Amino acid sequence: MDIKTLKIRDASGWTIFIFGVLALLLGTLGLIRPELILATMGFTVIERTARAAGDFTLVFVTASSMASFNMGVYYILAALNDIKAFYGWTVPFRAVTFTVFTLAVIRGLAPLPWLGVGLWELTGGVATGLALYFESRKPKVESRRPKTKVAGQKNKG
Repeated sequence: MDIKTLKIRDASGWTIFIFGVLALLLGTLGLIRPELILATMGFTVIERTARAAGDFTLVFVTASSMASFNMGVYYILAALNDIKAFYGWTVPFRAVTFTVFTLAVIRGLAPLPWLGVGLWELTGGVATGLALYFESRKPKVESRRPKTKVAGQKNKG
């Protein structure tokens, strides 16, 4: 991997990069202080000393935060390496995430602020999908570098 080739090339890359940075930062926050993640999403925060034996809420938040941290790294690396296939893969799954999170609120499994997480996913997925769509419609521009003559090659014409 050449460090000079690591760059964000277009709008779809920026949508992936920004999502990656946010996922990485929120994952880091959850690893440091899982209660802050719970509070941000509208869950009641119970002091650690008041938690019942067998309450593994903080363990689950820690595991989810580690997944968010890792996902953030994957998204950032995909953006810096311009891996368009990865961008496309994220779009439908972010819509699925929105649907599952919304259903969790409707079913009473999660508080109303949890919808914000789903909307964040949907908004990012739509932004990436639209960026990919409009980028695919742009005419391809050929390289502007002059063609070099290969030694021993004869001019045609």
